[in-house]
Amino acid sequence: MAKTKSAFFCKNCGSESPKWVGRCPACQEWNTFVEEVVATGKESGWKAAIPKLSNKTEKVLPVKLVDIIKTDTFRIITPDEEFNRVLGGGIVPGSITLIGGEPGIGKSTLLLQVALKLPHTKILYVTGEESLEQIKMRADRISNASSECYIFPETNTQKIFEQIKHLEPDLLVIDSIQTVFTELIDSTPGSISQIRECAGQFQRLAKETNIPVMLVGHINKEGEIAGPKLLEHIVDTVLQFEGDRNYIYRILRCIKNRFGSTSEIGVYEMEGNGLRPVSNPSEILLTQRDEALSGIAIGATMEGMRPFMIETQALVSNAVYGNPQRSATGFDGRRMNMLLAVLEKRAGFNLGNKDVFLNIAGGIKVTDPAIDLAVIAALMSSYEDEVINTKIAFAGEVGLSGEIRAVNRIEQRISEAEKLGFEKIFISKYNKQSVDFKRFKIKIASVSKVLEVHQQIFK
Repeated sequence: MAKTKSAFFCKNCGSESPKWVGRCPACQEWNTFVEEVVATGKESGWKAAIPKLSNKTEKVLPVKLVDIIKTDTFRIITPDEEFNRVLGGGIVPGSITLIGGEPGIGKSTLLLQVALKLPHTKILYVTGEESLEQIKMRADRISNASSECYIFPETNTQKIFEQIKHLEPDLLVIDSIQTVFTELIDSTPGSISQIRECAGQFQRLAKETNIPVMLVGHINKEGEIAGPKLLEHIVDTVLQFEGDRNYIYRILRCIKNRFGSTSEIGVYEMEGNGLRPVSNPSEILLTQRDEALSGIAIGATMEGMRPFMIETQALVSNAVYGNPQRSATGFDGRRMNMLLAVLEKRAGFNLGNKDVFLNIAGGIKVTDPAIDLAVIAALMSSYEDEVINTKIAFAGEVGLSGEIRAVNRIEQRISEAEKLGFEKIFISKYNKQSVDFKRFKIKIASVSKVLEVHQQIFK
């Protein structure tokens, strides 16, 4: 019997070392190496884990780049338009997709919902975390169960591959990659070596049989997908399911995509009967109120190729508890401090002894710099305690010298504001060269300085 061998792996990046080291030479993190069994007396190799699923014996040879014929990639189109958008048009056969997110955010619900609504598609849904009864309860809540969706509660990859050979599904879902294990490695499920080996087996399965594989992945306390970073390199697409469990809105964000753009997002609303795709995100991000209030401004932002309007809320008050407080929710706190400094230096606002609180409505996080102008306007409104007309929108980046900088895709932002009934939008005057004003019925105000914005809003 062969002797069992072990090695040390970095939990952060997956680097291997024959002995324990305090600092990883690859990612420079400290105390991340753990010992894992890498070889036993058992037969190893992917063919020992994966039964022969096809009769392909063609020998692969190198091909000149100029001789490769480009063909349109066939995709499995799902009824979920948001899901299709994020994937780049649908599920690509032979691809492997990893979906990460916090516990309870809705990853299993999303994939089960997609599986149940796919017509004429045989799906094998492998669950390692829930029983058949739990899956059935969720399926009844979501929609009518599909006759072609098979549920398999198993964590052993060898048994999973046997069922794949028997059923020959069109789509495979693994929920989750941290719960499955292979008998080729003597370590616990969820360990680095198990995750890496199982993900590698599913990758080879997808490429050999052309079956698309979707993996669910947990995230760690740092917000990253648990397991070695190598896991994200193995897969073709990495999706992040984001949202606050205190809110009903969820965002499906693409981090990596070999078959499409990484700048697309999908917006969902969590309801009692599952996740509802939101085709118009502005409908959930703009608050409907009976009366106008100070400290509120509407910004035109972009997520990927998609424009939508978002509400920024600011509160500026006297600091009566000592040092002034600065707090931002859904917005970069350091950028907020920069904008406060610009207001004080370039527009003459005395904010040194003020508490400042900023909130992006809807519980989402915004990184688009074009939201700067809306943040500035909301801060001015709260400071002056004067209301900004709810039919006014803003789109512009603010520089350190107080100038309003041009932003990209300005015409899409203006079109979205016009479509939603806004009467006026403030943009940078440096965007004027790229905008055909005659196309729009909405009034477009071009400004170059922060002080001009204040003068035009509160005149």
